[in-house]
Amino acid sequence: MTTRVVVLGAGFGGLELATTVAAELGDDVELTLIDKSEGFVFGFSKLDVMFGRSRPEQVLHRYVDMVNPGVRFVSAEVTAIDPEAKRVETSAGQFEADVLVVALGADLHPEATPGLAGNEFYTVEGAFASAARLRDFPGGRVVVAVTSTPFKCPPAPSETALLAYEYLTARGRPCEITLVMPLGTPIPPSPDASAAVLAAFAERGITWVPERLVRGLDAERKVATLSDDTEIPYDLFLGVPVHRAPRAVANLTVDGWIPVNPLTLETAFPGVYAVGDVTSVGTPKAGVFAEGQAAVVAQRIIGKVRDAEYDGRGVCYLEFGGDRVAKVDVKFVAGQRPVGSLIGPSTDLAADKTAFGADRIRRWFGREWVTSGSSADS
Repeated sequence: MTTRVVVLGAGFGGLELATTVAAELGDDVELTLIDKSEGFVFGFSKLDVMFGRSRPEQVLHRYVDMVNPGVRFVSAEVTAIDPEAKRVETSAGQFEADVLVVALGADLHPEATPGLAGNEFYTVEGAFASAARLRDFPGGRVVVAVTSTPFKCPPAPSETALLAYEYLTARGRPCEITLVMPLGTPIPPSPDASAAVLAAFAERGITWVPERLVRGLDAERKVATLSDDTEIPYDLFLGVPVHRAPRAVANLTVDGWIPVNPLTLETAFPGVYAVGDVTSVGTPKAGVFAEGQAAVVAQRIIGKVRDAEYDGRGVCYLEFGGDRVAKVDVKFVAGQRPVGSLIGPSTDLAADKTAFGADRIRRWFGREWVTSGSSADS
């Protein structure tokens, strides 16, 4: 009997799960992958476009180009989920499943922060538009800031501050960079990584403003208001928008996100799993954690390792500028303090990061991905 598996969302988690299950079960599974986006973009690729390393078309992996014969891709928006019946309503019709996996990620809402629209870099559109903003920016006061918690990829604002400094100074444009973060340290699970980032900030004169958020922008006065009511002036603002679970999953959420068993990723509804940013599993909202969670759910679906459990581990790459990249190995276990270690930074790890992306595009899309020597901004 063929098992119907429906996966909602084709990000890190959805792509990893769909690819693994289809490869292992073949004709024994009918796997449908649903996503409303045009294609997949790595988070680090958004920074590559922003800072002139790549062009948008080089980092967008279109879902229509997927060649996996075991995966049926449907371009549609999910509008409602009945978790008890495992039934999904979409703009392309209704789908029923024997196993349902929700991997829809977090929706970003620039409009939730006054003045942020047109001043954010976390959506794909915002990151691509920021490339032009940076290219035309003559220099001045740059503020990189977070507007709410939780937010995806906690190291990314620090990377953006470092890369903005490198990008502007290399072009002879004087700049003063300020980073506003809700965290006490740049990368709380890893003291070594945080110390390395803060040292890099000090070396470049980047101002670090911890444990605060930006509540709004005044475009006329060119100031950002912080959560403690202080103001910071800016000439260029690069913001992280409010994150929320998609409206379609509202009936599965508690306190805004989908609760799951932290070891199995199963929701309160048997046969319904959730992975990645849409959950409240306790790990950061980052692709590597979604991928790790998806691998566990895939094994539980396959049935090869029925006691497969998620270990909360993930490896994140961290850009320091100057083609130097670090690797932060972190682990989050429910009820325990998260721990992490730092490897690098070094130029060798830049190649490691490139290989990480190329390997996933090879597995998920069945093609090679080469972006070297393709700078979009000289």
